[in-house]
Amino acid sequence: MATAKIKKGDTVRVIAGKDKGKEGKVLAVKDGKVIVENVNMITKHEKPSQANPNGGIIHKEAPIDSSNVMYLHKGKVTRIGFTTVDGKNGPKKVRVAKSTGEVID
Repeated sequence: MATAKIKKGDTVRVIAGKDKGKEGKVLAVKDGKVIVENVNMITKHEKPSQANPNGGIIHKEAPIDSSNVMYLHKGKVTRIGFTTVDGKNGPKKVRVAKSTGEVID
């Protein structure tokens, strides 16, 4: 599998869908989908369980496709590329902001 361009902890902006324009922190990434805090909120009816003894109606974030979000770099959205830099253990693959050319991580 290719290296993911969006990772947990990144700040992103939604560029498509009902929540277009919203920004938030990525909580999880799985199978090409991301969960962003306070974006794509759903209402779920839960039965009582040990984790939630009362059950009831809960509101939580649902996954959205990673193609519908863009990385925020210094307050502006940017595409992400990859390059290699020399590290102490040989070359290392790092993410780069396409708009500025700066290394992200």
